Amino acid sequence: MARLGRPGMSDEMKADLWRRWRAGESISVISRQIGKPPGSVFTVLKHHGGIAPVPRKARAGSLTMGEREEISRGLCAGESYRAIAGRLGRAVSTISREVGKNGGRDVYRAIAAQERSLDRARRPKQCLLARRPVLRQAVLTLLREEWSPEQITGHLRLHHGSDTGMEISHETIYRSVYTTRWKVIPRELCKRLRTGRPIRKNKRHTVKGQWRSQITDARPIEDRPQAAEDRSEFGHLEGDLVIGSNNSQVATLVDRKSRFLTVVKLASRHTTVVVPALAETYARMDPRLHSALTWDRGMELAAHKRFTSDTGVDVFFAAPRSPWQRGTNENTNKLFRQYLPKGTNLSTFSQDDLDAIATKLNNRPRKCLGFRTPAESIALTG
Repeated sequence: MARLGRPGMSDEMKADLWRRWRAGESISVISRQIGKPPGSVFTVLKHHGGIAPVPRKARAGSLTMGEREEISRGLCAGESYRAIAGRLGRAVSTISREVGKNGGRDVYRAIAAQERSLDRARRPKQCLLARRPVLRQAVLTLLREEWSPEQITGHLRLHHGSDTGMEISHETIYRSVYTTRWKVIPRELCKRLRTGRPIRKNKRHTVKGQWRSQITDARPIEDRPQAAEDRSEFGHLEGDLVIGSNNSQVATLVDRKSRFLTVVKLASRHTTVVVPALAETYARMDPRLHSALTWDRGMELAAHKRFTSDTGVDVFFAAPRSPWQRGTNENTNKLFRQYLPKGTNLSTFSQDDLDAIATKLNNRPRKCLGFRTPAESIALTG
């Protein structure tokens, strides 16, 4: 029997996966800890809607994994059913049935037989909404109105308090929404919930302090020179990635004083691609713009030490989830989106196309510059 997820996901590994998920670890962290691709982790989680399943238990008196391994060894040694049964203290008919329903002498495998036994022992019953069609219809109607499961539960309790057939907890609704294989609630209704997420996450789930938001030796924005804070000199840039469809992205670099914009085409958001591309761009830029660079906590600049070594430009990092600390860049990205709206495949634009958009923005008057353009601000001190 094929295992759930990609090849090699053992029961012990799945148990560790669920333990980590309940502890609040992200899919990427779990992936690294158990040594499996993120897609494998998500496949296991999605099958259960992100809700840890009840551990499978064998029926009392059934064969154990150790006994099945002994049967497998006995068959490989050519022993008879009677000999194997005598050694295990089991009836010959028990051994005969066990081998027969798991492929016979030539193909019997202990692990596969144990998996089949546990699956047969589950005998899952229908979920509550499948057993109560009237209740199910009421829940579906309110979910389509974008009510939360807790609001639905409270409403039903208030208006149908005496009807036990209309009782349901909000957690049961969540479980029915996210466990799409039950097919009691249409898949598209997941998106009607406020978060729109595809699987359930517990209240401890967070990525704060985890590997993906940690950059080695990151210098905080508080260490940035005063000239960057008061915009008294050119060269203190803020940068970020602008994300498009089909896994496409570009980098934007904005000078805090002049608001002069540079856009960089990127083939990937991995740091081994982003850092060399930025270093190459800096080599072509006006030397007056080489003082410092402020970035967010994205791992695309994890190799910031290499960037500083190649360019001589110090890198500072804003606090996590604090976009206002890079307000100049955030505002410029909104202007940039006028030309390349969200959902645009940015990989279809050449560097020349991006340069043309940057030129348009650099030649638009800005109120904060006294209605001079960024290009004029740079030229006035040239």
